[in-house]
Amino acid sequence: MSEAIVRACVHCGAKNRVPSQHLADAGRCGGCKAELPPISEPVEANGEIFAAIVGGARVPVLVDFWASWCPPCRMAAPFVKKVAAEMAGRAIVVKVDTERHPELAAAYDVRGIPNFVVLKRGQVVRQSAGVSTQKEMQRWLQDAESR
Repeated sequence: MSEAIVRACVHCGAKNRVPSQHLADAGRCGGCKAELPPISEPVEANGEIFAAIVGGARVPVLVDFWASWCPPCRMAAPFVKKVAAEMAGRAIVVKVDTERHPELAAAYDVRGIPNFVVLKRGQVVRQSAGVSTQKEMQRWLQDAESR
């Protein structure tokens, strides 16, 4: 069974479990039946959620490896959030706290943060260390879409 992300309905507040492979899809609220749009905010991931999203996503995934003590990471955070909103339905944005999940950072050879990885069908298509702009991140995801 895949990991599910719990999302609150903006209309009625009901909590909806969305399977990780459907985060980029529109659905319906289980409570009021209103549309539940594709996820449009970064997903904070642990190992299980990360594996489920990366393994099941039909759209590109942007992973932001970060830490709360890192000023450049905090500087990049608003860009990451905007990319998640702008690319909703076309990409999924995941945030991995390297302090809490060093094993995930090690698996992607993250040696400096922020570090951004774009994956498609579970495969790395791009990796970039350092602060990047919103437009750069969106371009990475658009390039990955066309692969």
